[in-house]
Amino acid sequence: MRPQLLSIEVTRLDAGRARLRLTGDLDFDTAPELVDAAVRARADGCHELTIDLGGVGLCDSSGLSAFVVLSQGGAGPVRLTGVGARLQQLLDRTGLAELLAVEQPAVDAVDDVREVG
Repeated sequence: MRPQLLSIEVTRLDAGRARLRLTGDLDFDTAPELVDAAVRARADGCHELTIDLGGVGLCDSSGLSAFVVLSQGGAGPVRLTGVGARLQQLLDRTGLAELLAVEQPAVDAVDDVREVG
């Protein structure tokens, strides 16, 4: 199976905040793209970053490392949203769930997913 390329959509939310919406695979080849996009957003004055992972199909150790690099950069908080069950397991097993701000889905959203699935 061919790896899926990563696309990153950056949206400025308000003064000092931006959302990076990822679609594709976050791996050894694409993790540097995430770090670069975050660095550019911060250079543009966005110090609080929300990384929306709802469209990520695969995240390997390089992706996890990119989260750590961004959160330890000292330039402002990083919040992860749209974290799927598999990625949440990786974050839990590695202890990164305690280090990173991971936004849990609302209870209603979880119930809606269960009804559809």
